[in-house]
Amino acid sequence: MDRRIYGVETEFGVHYSHPGARPLTPEEVARYLFRPVVEWGRSSNVFVSNGSRLYLDVGSHPEYATAECSTLDELVAVDKAGEVMMQQLIDQATERMAADGFTGTIYLYKNNADSAGNSYGSHENYLLNRRTEFRRLSEALIPFLITRQLYAGAGKVVAPRTGDTDPGTLDRDRPDGAHFAFSQRADHVMEGISSATTRSRPIINTRDEPHADAAEYRRLHVIVGDSNMSETTQLVRFGATDLMLRMIEAGTPLGDHQLENPILAIRQVSHDLTGTAELSLRSGRRRSALQLQRHYLEQATAFVERHGAHHDRLDAVLDLWERALDAVERQDPAGIDTEIDWAIKQRFLTRYADRHGLDWDSARLAQLDLSYHDITPGRGLFTLLQSRGAAARFLDDDAVRQAVDTPPATTRAALRGRFIQAARESGQPYAVDWTHLKLSDRPLLTVTTKDPFQTSSERLDELLRSIPSPDHAPAEGHRDGDACSIHPV
Repeated sequence: MDRRIYGVETEFGVHYSHPGARPLTPEEVARYLFRPVVEWGRSSNVFVSNGSRLYLDVGSHPEYATAECSTLDELVAVDKAGEVMMQQLIDQATERMAADGFTGTIYLYKNNADSAGNSYGSHENYLLNRRTEFRRLSEALIPFLITRQLYAGAGKVVAPRTGDTDPGTLDRDRPDGAHFAFSQRADHVMEGISSATTRSRPIINTRDEPHADAAEYRRLHVIVGDSNMSETTQLVRFGATDLMLRMIEAGTPLGDHQLENPILAIRQVSHDLTGTAELSLRSGRRRSALQLQRHYLEQATAFVERHGAHHDRLDAVLDLWERALDAVERQDPAGIDTEIDWAIKQRFLTRYADRHGLDWDSARLAQLDLSYHDITPGRGLFTLLQSRGAAARFLDDDAVRQAVDTPPATTRAALRGRFIQAARESGQPYAVDWTHLKLSDRPLLTVTTKDPFQTSSERLDELLRSIPSPDHAPAEGHRDGDACSIHPV
């Protein structure tokens, strides 16, 4: 595909702290967080003014699904805008809770696991042409997704294995003692491919929901990734995966690297910071994560030389991809420790541990690991490091602020955002999903947007002309629908 639609869905962990007072459950905190959302949209499942979706997922996890994006800049900006929106909900919920006598602190973590062993995801979506043969794609893609932890992992302090714990086959190569690993998500993945998301947590989810013309497109749903705090990590994570998809779509020979046991392999890679642990292939050969990623990088570089650039950030993606592999091979992350999440986190925790004489099993290091993913500016560890220049960026604050209310201009999200804004300004009840826009009192004028690249619509223009001016709109209290716009109090 010359152009691709990207999207990412992020589930946030919730915690409330008020020492000495009655603890609130995540469910109770989530209700406070989403009370203004329900008031605005009459639902806890809404579309917001930048075209994205905001909702409560299973287990009271706030979830934010970005609007459709067609560039990496759009994708990262709209994803970061989700953090801003979540912080706005925290601020509003904190005021409401204080009025009810709960004066503790709400934390939202953009991470992938809690202390009870539960995992929640960061799901990537890539638009594919329906003609792409899915089995061939998945066979080529799974070894890549398993080994891209070397630059896409968020990093994790792993607790020591207790003496009475049977490691089992999948964890047989994991060190017994506390240590640092590449990925938070890897230990929670149970299958290579499945239609489930929570029961078995596959690498690729096969549920066929294209949210587009099903005769033309399908949506690749990758649910194995870590939630990234770093913009530059996101850049190489999504950019390298897009290049892999382009090579597969073009029929580029990538070799047979199907793994004998993908779930064992993903754990082996995560717990081996050298990148050299040998992974068994179905062919009987053995390859390390570094060897496989070097192969994919070489193929991607040659592919770009033959076919030319596909987006503005291509050189940056290839450069950071290569430097990350170099850093792992040399066992010296100094060249990437402001750009790749696991390296940023490891650098800080290592220095902190050395300064205070701590080992990896220290409760303080585990606490700082969690704090890295706290989204609140000035409190979360990553946000503090970024403010001090210890975490690189490729966007600026203005790009993120604009993405809070402005949808991507290059996809149908622009139509959705335009419709939501007009309907809200006029106080009209309405309903929105990924492919439909309608006013509740004029269902025959429903606008269908099956083309995710569509940015104009005569039918939408007609519908908007039918909306009365704000001076003649119903009172605010009569508004209904399933979309909202978030603004700070």
